[in-house]
Amino acid sequence: MEPSVHHFSELFEQLGLPDDPASIEQFIERHAPLSSDIALADAPFWNEAQANFLRDALEEDADWAEVVDHLDASLRKP
Repeated sequence: MEPSVHHFSELFEQLGLPDDPASIEQFIERHAPLSSDIALADAPFWNEAQANFLRDALEEDADWAEVVDHLDASLRKP
């Protein structure tokens, strides 16, 4: 069985956030750049469930990990 590939918009949907392109862009613009000394899941703009999902996805190298890494990279850009 091949691993699932998730799209960026699906991650936003999973996090309970608007998942249309304009909303995603607005979210990133509002929260970037995220300081390099803060782990993505520890950012102050996540609620507890969102933070746990992000942390678990990375720690378990789940099928969401790649798109979570993409979000992390997007939020680190100035």
